[in-house]
Amino acid sequence: MNTKAQKIRLGIFVLISASLLIFLVVWFTARQLLEKSDTYYVAFSGVSVSGMEVGSQVKYLGIRVGTIADIAIHPEDVTSILVTLALKPGTPIKEDAQADISSQGITGLKSIEIRGGSNEAARLPPGEFIPAGSSLTDDITGKAEVIAEKAEQVINNLLRLTQPANTEKVVALLDKYQELGENANQAALGIDSLLNENRGDLREVVHAARELTDRLLASSEALDASLQRIDRVVQSDTIDQILGNALVFSNSLKDSRLSSLVEELAIVARHTQELLVKVDEDLNQGSRDLAESQVLLKATLQNLHEASRKINDNPGVLLRGSKTRNTPDKELNP
Repeated sequence: MNTKAQKIRLGIFVLISASLLIFLVVWFTARQLLEKSDTYYVAFSGVSVSGMEVGSQVKYLGIRVGTIADIAIHPEDVTSILVTLALKPGTPIKEDAQADISSQGITGLKSIEIRGGSNEAARLPPGEFIPAGSSLTDDITGKAEVIAEKAEQVINNLLRLTQPANTEKVVALLDKYQELGENANQAALGIDSLLNENRGDLREVVHAARELTDRLLASSEALDASLQRIDRVVQSDTIDQILGNALVFSNSLKDSRLSSLVEELAIVARHTQELLVKVDEDLNQGSRDLAESQVLLKATLQNLHEASRKINDNPGVLLRGSKTRNTPDKELNP
């Protein structure tokens, strides 16, 4: 009796468990079948989708918005992989958005990450293709290629540098640098000794420079004071009065009879010119008279010279008396 009751209870438990399991399976299956979704497609060309499985997550800026519904080879392009996305209804996918392949931690599983999209772009309707973006593998591959190129350049430079000819050049360059350092050290020592020897002169120079600076400062202060005084004079009423008087004078000149003044000046200029012409004529006549007087004076001097010569030769001429005095000048001639 007890065994039969246990069997009945066990049957009821198994029946209830099986019914609950069937209910849960039907519930989740029906939910997935009845749940609506927006379907989008992504075509990855020349990119490996290893690690991507149906049911993997689809995220939009880190937020889960759907799953991967199917992964297949593109029927029209065997080099492309067609990935079908099932997104939540109303997911705002823009035309400028991109679908990137991203890795989930260290498990090796891959998912789809939708990035980009601007508010100004139009919304992409369901059933369209989302442009494929870059993948982590492409980024790593590109960076690895760049690193490999740079490493190759470094190795080539090291190989060129370790050649015998270049090694000799490097050694010679290091020797030159060492010699340059020694010369610099000697120059520093020479400068130090020179400063020690001329410390007194340097102090005098610094003192003179300080005095010159003080004088320049005093001069600048005096110049500043002068400029301030000039500014006060310029801003005073005296300048305004001078300008006003100049304006009045210019207006009076404008109102005066300038034509009569010009005529009088012309008459004065003409009289002055006539006077200058007369003075020039008088100067010319005086010059001629002076020339004639010079000729007569020269003749007189010659006669005096001749008379003095004859008196010197024959002093008796002075003793002849009146006869000598009445003797014409021609008798003095030899």
